[in-house]
Amino acid sequence: MKISVIGSGAWGTALSLLLLENGNDVTLWSYFKKECEAMEQTRENPFLKGIPIPEKLRLTSDLSCAGGADAVIFAVPSFAVRETAKKLAPILSPKTVIISVAKGIEKDTSLRMSQVIDEELHGSNIVAALSGPSHAEEVGRRIPTACVSACPDIEVAEWVQDMFMNERFRVYTSSDIIGVELGAALKNVIALCAGCCDGMGFGDNTKAMLMTRGLTEIARVGEKMGGRKETFAGLAGMGDLIVTCTSNHSRNRRAGLLIGGGMSPQEAMKQVGAVVEGYYAAASGFAMAQKCGVEMPITEATYSVLYKEAPLRETFTSLMTRAKRHELEESWL
Repeated sequence: MKISVIGSGAWGTALSLLLLENGNDVTLWSYFKKECEAMEQTRENPFLKGIPIPEKLRLTSDLSCAGGADAVIFAVPSFAVRETAKKLAPILSPKTVIISVAKGIEKDTSLRMSQVIDEELHGSNIVAALSGPSHAEEVGRRIPTACVSACPDIEVAEWVQDMFMNERFRVYTSSDIIGVELGAALKNVIALCAGCCDGMGFGDNTKAMLMTRGLTEIARVGEKMGGRKETFAGLAGMGDLIVTCTSNHSRNRRAGLLIGGGMSPQEAMKQVGAVVEGYYAAASGFAMAQKCGVEMPITEATYSVLYKEAPLRETFTSLMTRAKRHELEESWL
């Protein structure tokens, strides 16, 4: 198949290598012409050091590479998805399947990435999503990984499954694209919080509490938005939450570590040196909670710290001293 991967960050590059290995004709697009030229010369992405880019993988900064493709993978950061989709709209064939691998929610609209893409393409293309516990650094090094291919049309989800799946990359299918995308986006907020807890010197008990209650509130809003509760117990929910909260590969956790150590959110984002999706997802998640009338105390507290300069330790204490309640009250279980 002819496949264009739009976005040459670590994740886009790792998926390009996987798809190339599976026998596809793959082109990797970069927004930055100089970055593309540098990768052409070194045959390596600086975000995936030590992992060679084969000559068979074409590199370009020309979006026309998406014309006539069987599939186009959206691997740009969430804030760039709308602009990219708008530019691709006149180029894409209606037969091209779009696969979103960006993990985010649009700030001003609270739309999921597949919705943003669909809106800009005016419904002319089928849009699926691929998500799960999948650090690019490990996928690029061929470490066993599993993800979920989601699309309301299950036959498309299965088509995407066949495209990506091999002996080291297992893919499950789901028709619940709402739950898969919301789990993928909102877990970044909890991962940033987990980093803050580590930065403040808290322990494993704290992180376990945060992850468990964080998953509860993600599932609560996810079900309200039309997702299925069982999705959040799967790879795109619990699985992605675990890996992002505990791994040193996680940019969200690294940013949280810096904030927990006393650095301002703005300084932390700059120090990480790459997109920290949890920063944007905190604002989107907060807006979504307000719009839906759903209680998301951890997300709301994170929003206050990141955007309202709320003091971190006092905010954490306020979470711990909230009104008493039953654990399974209004639970998704």
